Amino acid sequence: MNHNVADSDCESTEPLRYLSKDEAVAMETELLRDYRFGQQQLTEILGHACAVAITKAFPLGTLGKRQPTVLVVCGPDQNGCIGLSCARHLRVFEYMPTVFYPKRSANSLQQDFTVQCERMDIPFLSYLPTEVQLINDAYNLIVDAVLGLETELGEAEEPFTNIILTLQGVKIPIVSLDIPSGWDNDKSSTDGISPSVLVSLMAPKKCALGFSGTHFLAGRFLPYDIQKKYDLNLPKFSGTDCITELQ
Repeated sequence: MNHNVADSDCESTEPLRYLSKDEAVAMETELLRDYRFGQQQLTEILGHACAVAITKAFPLGTLGKRQPTVLVVCGPDQNGCIGLSCARHLRVFEYMPTVFYPKRSANSLQQDFTVQCERMDIPFLSYLPTEVQLINDAYNLIVDAVLGLETELGEAEEPFTNIILTLQGVKIPIVSLDIPSGWDNDKSSTDGISPSVLVSLMAPKKCALGFSGTHFLAGRFLPYDIQKKYDLNLPKFSGTDCITELQ
């Protein structure tokens, strides 16, 4: 199907679709299989978009330091890999990220993104303090890249259930990537982590219907045929922005 430039400039009058887990998985599978997106390509696109969203929500100088300290907590699967990409871009944007990646994957993609962070002199924590006040004192912001679409809380192994319990007690702002860790993908929920900012990836998931904080969407790169097939009804993105804030 051919599309002209006007297609990307038309804002849908239909409501934005919130996808089920099955729909989101199917859409990503099509991107990888039929549209020949690479997994590393998708990770990089989404990690960059998440970092941009964080700069919009918390511009330099608004968190008490010119270079705010950011703790990026990464899980073992794709969401954690996006967190690693996000951490590297935050460093480029002059934030000071530290990564906690307690269960490193043997997957070569995750290893590549880990090395990229290490080569950017981004420190990695060997453990997460259980005393939440230590976290509150050391960091200005937390990025929750623990559990995503592919891993729900009931499926998570230790130490991630304890990590989520610790993060539930912090007072500093949390930015969750795609799905707040501990939430059910398909239900409007506030169990688990309570972020102040959510960055939905590609399209918002059904659980985000219960989210009341600042909500960004990173989905501008999606091919128009996929947008139409899944009735995404994406909102208009401003200028060349890769993210947009949902109202």
